[in-house]
Amino acid sequence: MRARAHASSWLRATVAVVAVAALVTGCSATAPSSATNTLTYAINGGTLSGGKMDIHSSAFQATALVMRNSFDSLVYQKADGSFVPWLATSWQVSDDGLQYTFDLRDDVTFHDGEPFNAEAVKANFEHVVAPETASADAASLIGYAETGGFYAGTTVVDEFTVRVDFNQPYAPFLQAVSTAKLGFYSPATLRDNAAQLPAGGPGVSVGTGPYVLSKYTPDQSIVFTANEDYDWAPEGSTHQGAPAIETLEFRILPESSVRTGALTSGEAQIASDITPNTVGQIGDDFTIENVTMPGLPYTLFLNKGHGVFADENVRRAFALGVDIGPAVESIYQGQAERAWSILSPATPNSYDPSLEDSWAFDPDEANSLLDASGWTERDSEGYRTKDGVRLSAQWLAYTPVSDANASLGDVVQSDLRDIGFEIVRENVEIAQYYEAFDARDYDLSDWSFPSVDADVLRAHLHSGGYKNGSSTADPVVDQLLDDAIATSDPAEREALYAQLQQWNATHVAMVPITVPTAITAYSPVIENLRFDLYGQPLFYEASLTRTP
Repeated sequence: MRARAHASSWLRATVAVVAVAALVTGCSATAPSSATNTLTYAINGGTLSGGKMDIHSSAFQATALVMRNSFDSLVYQKADGSFVPWLATSWQVSDDGLQYTFDLRDDVTFHDGEPFNAEAVKANFEHVVAPETASADAASLIGYAETGGFYAGTTVVDEFTVRVDFNQPYAPFLQAVSTAKLGFYSPATLRDNAAQLPAGGPGVSVGTGPYVLSKYTPDQSIVFTANEDYDWAPEGSTHQGAPAIETLEFRILPESSVRTGALTSGEAQIASDITPNTVGQIGDDFTIENVTMPGLPYTLFLNKGHGVFADENVRRAFALGVDIGPAVESIYQGQAERAWSILSPATPNSYDPSLEDSWAFDPDEANSLLDASGWTERDSEGYRTKDGVRLSAQWLAYTPVSDANASLGDVVQSDLRDIGFEIVRENVEIAQYYEAFDARDYDLSDWSFPSVDADVLRAHLHSGGYKNGSSTADPVVDQLLDDAIATSDPAEREALYAQLQQWNATHVAMVPITVPTAITAYSPVIENLRFDLYGQPLFYEASLTRTP
């Protein structure tokens, strides 16, 4: 029997990466669907169609998961949180923290034959911040904002040396350039196919990575072919040269049960986004990787700028009126834990453990808060009213809603019903969702957002944050977030992020529900599979065998 674990020394021991299943020696292997050198990967991928294939403009993790195979980064972040060379051989940060200078490899080429050099880096960073790119997440990573960011520009020092300037110190930048979202397109692609990048496809999604995107059928599959010229793996890689697996086929299967069925039937050799309640159905023939996600937990955003959540008493009553712990235990069946803070415990150097057990289900206190705010009358259905208006909030989400999130929604709705608070859930198509989100025309919405750096809170709490779903606009919060990115002292940053977590515990702009986990299951025919810090599989060092 063999168990697999994915751990990082800086993650808290109680919640870090956990391997939850074992591979039984002597069991029958599930063979690849066609040739031994073709791997089929069943993914959710429902968000990729409709122009979400561009690493620079899409904020979806699915985009980074898929496109990482074609796009390398300047540096590679190891499991212990440290950085090693990748496309950059070395880097220097100026004493004042305003300049990052990267020395680049001189032997890297894009899939179309163009050389990777300082001009390519500059062209890509300029593409990220160009208004027509409409970037949100990548632009935030690079420190750019239309309303006044701190990215000052990129300068070509010489052919293989590039400098990035900021108008204030920006501590998260090295982590940012380790992500696929700040990866590099061929300059020819940026020049000739910029408008086609969101749609993606062969000849468009052109990077320097170990795999070339060779076929894309929207809503069905994405096929990658090994880059035979690849010879610039991150420092410390156990494999060199072209990938051993010749073909990767990402099959888009939004339904969890279908992904699980593809795996167990042998149609796929690996499947992601496995739901906790189906882990036990997969069987011992497969390895299951369960990684605690860093960043923002699965969180409910209470929109302070719209409707009843402008009242802090109502926001506090909402949080105290839901019995979160038992709901998480029941729905996730031990595969995920309750969240206490707006940062996951797996987020390095930032989580505030003092918040654990600091608030609990308290319907009596919730009722008192609502009484104090004047919601004292009841209508014919038992809901509270004030001045003839029902206490009601609209919960906006986009389809498909996962089974777990749907079950959590049922609990929230039921528990708040008991204190006379109506929650109206509205699941809409993604385009309609973003129309309402951009206008902040909702009371409540929900999501998680993985990130290895606590700076993820800037997007979600800063008055200029593009994912500020609670419409928070507090000078104290803005200053804490600004100070946190301006210091490179880990202890000082940790203290600032602790203050932000305490601020939310007091004012309840966001209600953390559960710490997400990335659950991936794979066949024993896959060897040497590695996972990144977000729990996403990395195929470059992997190989296939029919004899486990």
